[in-house]
Amino acid sequence: MHGSLERVGAAPPAADLERSLRSAVAGEVLFDAFSRGRYATDASIYQIVPAGVVLPRGAADVAATLQVAAEHGVPVVMRGAGTSQNGQPIGAGLVVDCSRHFNALTAYDPGRGTCTVEPGMVLETLNARCRADGWFFPVEPSTASRCTLGGMAGNNSCGARSLRYGKMVDNVLGLEGLLHDGAAFGVGPEGARGAARGLGDRMLALARAEADEIARMFPKVQRRVGGYNLDALLGARPNLAHLLVGSEGTLAATTAVTLRLSRLPAHRVMGVCHFPSFRAAMETTRHIVALAPAAVELVDRNVLVLGADIPLFRATLADITRGRPDCLLLVEFAGDDLADLRRDLARLDACMADHGHPGAVVEVVEPARQRPVWEVREACLNIMMSMRGDAKPVSFIEDCAVPLEHLADYTDAVTDCFERHGTRGTWYAHASVGCLHVRPILDMKQGRDVARMRAIAEEACALVRRFKGSYSGEHGDGISRSEFIAPLFGDRLGRAFEAVKDAFDPGNRLNPGKIVRPLRMDDRTLMRFPEGYGTPEPARPALDWSEWGGFGGAVEMCNNNGTCRKLAGGTMCPSYRVTRAEQHLTRGRANTLRLAVSGQLGPDALASPAMKETLDLCVSCKGCRRECPTGVDMAKMKIEVLHHYHARHGLPWRERLVAHLPRYAGVAAALAPLLNLRDRVPALARASERHLGLSARRTLPRWRRPWRQGGEVAHPGDVQGSFRDLVLFGDTFNRAFERENLEAAEAVLRAAGYRLHRVVAPGRGTRPLCCGRTYLSVGDVPRARREARRTLEALMPFVRAGARVVGLEPSCLLTLRDEFAALLPGDEAAALAGASLLFEELLAADLAAGRIALPLRDQGGRVAHLHGHCHQKAFGVMGAVETVLRHVPGLAVRTIESSCCGMAGAFGYAAATHDLSLAMAELSLFPALRRAGAGDLVVADGTSCRHQIRDGLGREALHVARVLSAALVPAPAAQPRQGAPG
Repeated sequence: MHGSLERVGAAPPAADLERSLRSAVAGEVLFDAFSRGRYATDASIYQIVPAGVVLPRGAADVAATLQVAAEHGVPVVMRGAGTSQNGQPIGAGLVVDCSRHFNALTAYDPGRGTCTVEPGMVLETLNARCRADGWFFPVEPSTASRCTLGGMAGNNSCGARSLRYGKMVDNVLGLEGLLHDGAAFGVGPEGARGAARGLGDRMLALARAEADEIARMFPKVQRRVGGYNLDALLGARPNLAHLLVGSEGTLAATTAVTLRLSRLPAHRVMGVCHFPSFRAAMETTRHIVALAPAAVELVDRNVLVLGADIPLFRATLADITRGRPDCLLLVEFAGDDLADLRRDLARLDACMADHGHPGAVVEVVEPARQRPVWEVREACLNIMMSMRGDAKPVSFIEDCAVPLEHLADYTDAVTDCFERHGTRGTWYAHASVGCLHVRPILDMKQGRDVARMRAIAEEACALVRRFKGSYSGEHGDGISRSEFIAPLFGDRLGRAFEAVKDAFDPGNRLNPGKIVRPLRMDDRTLMRFPEGYGTPEPARPALDWSEWGGFGGAVEMCNNNGTCRKLAGGTMCPSYRVTRAEQHLTRGRANTLRLAVSGQLGPDALASPAMKETLDLCVSCKGCRRECPTGVDMAKMKIEVLHHYHARHGLPWRERLVAHLPRYAGVAAALAPLLNLRDRVPALARASERHLGLSARRTLPRWRRPWRQGGEVAHPGDVQGSFRDLVLFGDTFNRAFERENLEAAEAVLRAAGYRLHRVVAPGRGTRPLCCGRTYLSVGDVPRARREARRTLEALMPFVRAGARVVGLEPSCLLTLRDEFAALLPGDEAAALAGASLLFEELLAADLAAGRIALPLRDQGGRVAHLHGHCHQKAFGVMGAVETVLRHVPGLAVRTIESSCCGMAGAFGYAAATHDLSLAMAELSLFPALRRAGAGDLVVADGTSCRHQIRDGLGREALHVARVLSAALVPAPAAQPRQGAPG
């Protein structure tokens, strides 16, 4: 084992510490190696394994944790979403995760525009609550969908609109918290209460004593969050809460934050400014800021190039860019008068022309167009981290801030620094306040690049000092930058900061090693990739991972930024949205996989029960495949893990029933009357739960006479090579349980003029073709590969002849486009993927091209509520479903904004996950459908989705093929020839 790869399992925590905590707190206490490993990292390059993890249910649990930790001499690290980029919420003591339970809105006064929140509340959740009253909390980092207010206070977060609204310290009214020994206090405009009363007086005296040094040494830029905010105590009405903001949990544990809200502007408009060079953008920024915008955000060429390769952002970048700019500035104006804002855009256009860039502004006025642009900006970090390979943009000088008049010279100097060290950098973010997020591209597995990091950090620190800026402008100090506080602020203020720390935390137990008496930023024993680390691989991977540089490379694509923690919008991560547990999060699973495959969780961890348990609630929705900007595909990784797990431990009966479904479906259909008794006889349902783990509360799909395609078996020579030639791929689920969907599809496709070719498997036997999806779901890769090869051999002659393959079930048809390449890599799988389309994709494309017409009756304003299958969303197919449905005259389509329905194949049928399945449906799908009218249509193309809706709400959901079939204008009856019998 290499270097420090033994850290997770080494030095087991004292059993009496764990026992003391379990008896003292109501929340969960986690001391197993897998859980500790999941909390060893944040979004930085660092990894420090904690002694244990506590998930408090309230302030009493935090107090008890502090008291127990004090008794045992163990440090405590407070944690929110774990999205910090400098190692703030990690440490060797107890990590206290407030995000899971300690996250309520405890007070809200819409009349005064104030609120009080527990530290684990997510910013976007708060703003969703306040928006209806016209308020919002204006400090909005790019991580707003998952960052917590407690973490934001600890970091003194800022966000894109700080030019107008300031930093966290400008918007916090008061704090409640606990000192190192659990003693409670409160601080606010009225002064200090409780245990902090004496501390307040001492801090005010210290600030006054150092007033001259503070005036001389504190950077004169808005974006300064380094050190402690002693300057905040020198105003007319000092507030001790402002000293605690930005202290990174090194002084106290926050239990409540009182915030000042701001009024939502009635309108926002955006001008996207195009520049031929980075220097031109930097020189123009201060002139744009003079127009009083709310935000000016940089998007550099790296983001434009990498983002264009990410399906989630491709269309948005195409919408806002003209030609090939080197970089963009996103300029937002906000206010209550739209006409005034349009004049602001005109002034922006004139400003750009005055500085040599005429016609270089793309106006984005419509809110529906602005939101995707901000999503691109918010994803800049993740877009850049999508670079393949070991060299990545590394965070350690990413938020230095300098006065705008020095911005162009500073960025040139940093670029020259990178070139001298044999690398280049990526730039983005807050041009408005001179705080650009810059990351040099380095391979942190290599000692030479760790040395380069140190050298670049020291040179950047000197540049910041030269240009009178701030070394830490937004993301805090943590491990990366705490060493550079003394060089920037001077020895005297360094000692003053130590005095602040010692007054609040004399035993140095609260997040030690940050801000004062710092850890070394280049200490490789503290890093995720310590000395000797190489990208690991499991023995004999089951799937082909060459696209990622191996399975280990795919796992390491997770940069821990936590986009998967978002609680609304999109699909991922449905299990996390229900449980709020790090274990059931794409990030948590990826970290566990990295630790397991690299040997840090002990031998054979990849195939261990604990590893399987980590992935048990992953519903393979593939939301992460699309919505994670670095493309982490946890569904595919789960296949790999289950393959190794079941190879060692065997395949249980329930999994066998699922896996072999395509093989026995024909026999089961003949026994339908007998098998369908299970749902009508309670004793049989209970027996199936007892022996097979199938929930007695859940109905099973009803076996029926299966679908059989009509006509003679086709031959490749029958294909005429036109767009009309199709092979209808009848998946097992629609064949066996819902043949009316395939019958409807046949009717619609024939009405549109397509030729349907009936294809069967080569060789002996009549078993229908299969994608192998059920085998993949249990990790039986060898049998899935055999099914894939059998299907490929049958379909490829028709594909070569020019036919397209069309299917109804998203999870099955899209297996041909996705997993087939990992099962049978090569040109044939790629050709089949290119020729395979979902029913709605085929129709939408050919309708748009004017190649077909569908004779459809007017539906008289009937409403159709559309729920998308997760794989439709993951592959960007939802637009095609909406297009086809809107082609039906008089049909009003309302797409439901929902995550996974919760059924997810066999997941919703299992007794162990039945309740979680329904909880996923209750997040958004079921509430939306309860509001639907009794006569409205419900459309869902997934077999599992339709079953969940029927089982949970008693409503029938239809495949889009049935909706179209029912709307077809009947073909005229054939007229008898004259003189023939009538």
